[in-house]
Amino acid sequence: QVQLVESGGGSVQAGGSLRLSCTVSEYTYTMGWFRQAPGKGREGVAGIDSTRITYADSVKGRFTISRPNDKKTLYLQMNSLNPEDTAMYYCAADRRLLSSLLAPSNYNYWGQGTQVTVSS
Repeated sequence: QVQLVESGGGSVQAGGSLRLSCTVSEYTYTMGWFRQAPGKGREGVAGIDSTRITYADSVKGRFTISRPNDKKTLYLQMNSLNPEDTAMYYCAADRRLLSSLLAPSNYNYWGQGTQVTVSS
């Protein structure tokens, strides 16, 4: 069973930055960041595998996903945050090559989430 643990969430003012981290218990081919705001469905934010990086349109140019060579950590650098980014953020992983990096239903393994709150 792949285990994931997120950290780095918190409260920040609009325009600020946060970096989320996710540690994974073993190598997986695909990893991604997702978020879920109150009353909304879970949406893909960014995904990465050995050949691709994909971002949701709403975060392009502001968020950066990265994965060091040891493949045991996943990061999400979030800049120019705005109140619409407020959500619980989840790290996800899967051992397979996925057709879409941003579809939550594609992923088998999930962390518990870390809260990000952006105030105006």
